[in-house]
Amino acid sequence: MNLTRSHSNYNDAPGLLFVGFNQDYGCFAIGLENGFRVFNSVPLIEQARNESDEGGIALIEMLYRTNYLALVGGGRNPRYSPNKVIIYDSIKDQAVLELEYKTEVKNVKLRRERLIVVLSHKVFVYHFSLHPHLLQTFETTDNDKGLASVSGSSDNAMLVIPGRQRGHIQLIDLNTLGYYWSSFSAPDEFGQSKNPSTNHTNPAESSFYLDHVMQPPPTPPSPPSSSSNTTTTPNISIIAAHSGKLSCMALNHDGTKCATASDKGTLIRVFNTATGTLLNELRRGVDRADIFSIAFNHDSTRLCVSSDKGTIHIFNLDPSVTTAMADGHKPRGPTYGQVVVYPTRPPSHYGLTHNGNRGSSLSFMKDLLPKYFSSEWSFAHAKIITESQCLVAFEQKHTILAICADGSCYKFYFDPKKGGECTRESFERFYKSTSL
Repeated sequence: MNLTRSHSNYNDAPGLLFVGFNQDYGCFAIGLENGFRVFNSVPLIEQARNESDEGGIALIEMLYRTNYLALVGGGRNPRYSPNKVIIYDSIKDQAVLELEYKTEVKNVKLRRERLIVVLSHKVFVYHFSLHPHLLQTFETTDNDKGLASVSGSSDNAMLVIPGRQRGHIQLIDLNTLGYYWSSFSAPDEFGQSKNPSTNHTNPAESSFYLDHVMQPPPTPPSPPSSSSNTTTTPNISIIAAHSGKLSCMALNHDGTKCATASDKGTLIRVFNTATGTLLNELRRGVDRADIFSIAFNHDSTRLCVSSDKGTIHIFNLDPSVTTAMADGHKPRGPTYGQVVVYPTRPPSHYGLTHNGNRGSSLSFMKDLLPKYFSSEWSFAHAKIITESQCLVAFEQKHTILAICADGSCYKFYFDPKKGGECTRESFERFYKSTSL
């Protein structure tokens, strides 16, 4: 959540430029006018701090809990040029790689084997190494927000970015990208990789808690001959997700589902990434809103969404959730030869759709009434008092986290059977503004 490119709230913490989770939501990092900090999510504990008068960090991407971070400068006095990506090694306490572009970097995404850099109209995918190889370049429509999402699964490496047309998305299987062997001699838009000689960090304030230390990302083998390129045909799917401009997108961990929202902010659509099929159409509300964050739970049966209305919505995505609510436990899978038919209408005492979300009492007339009356509304919801921008994630099976631009961290519990308003379990501050 880049706070330098979105509308501000008077409750937002001065000096806070960026907030972002790592790939499994176990940690999050914040960018500040004077550096960055890294926190453990639950319990909320500061793990690292790197602050100095060298300038601000407007974007920070973690690679799980390893020693590599991607940094982009920003704020009133950027530490690095906003058109550069810096790969920072927290063990060496220094920048180990620098990539320079002709235009401002809007976003960076990391996987253990891939580095993705997002500009306003282009997306570059590299093999992640200390001498990165450009694998593919993708054109997009105007993407000032830097929209992009990657799956966390080691088996299914999916990337979703905006398409070339408004409202379209591109789903890219990263494992099908071939190597593009470049001499890196031409002053192209992706620029040159450099070994920075300047240490931009304070070693005394840079001790990360790490699950493990990554060795320098390996450089891929040389191509068969200097005169040929090794290429494959990338697997790319185009989906017309919305008629309006995209405002948010997210992939589940396995890369099998993709959720999108447009700048209207009333509907969230969930697609099957393999077939492009629309799986769910979920209604946040009827008035326009700016969607800040979308997140799947671990087994992709629920989705949570945050917006500028200060409300977090939780949706059910799977009919099995409804059965679990009725029986009080997760249903056993069908036996061999059993034909499973999910009800087209839920039991009347639930007043819910077959996925367990709230529905209109007039949904039985959906063929005669406008589409609004057949909408699926959120099953549960929570309220952020200050209505600040926030990132959301599922912490455990029935709890969600909200990391907000006012420097606060909420933890909410939702009743898996009744839904409705969530119970606030905790409220803490991870950042208190100071005069800059």
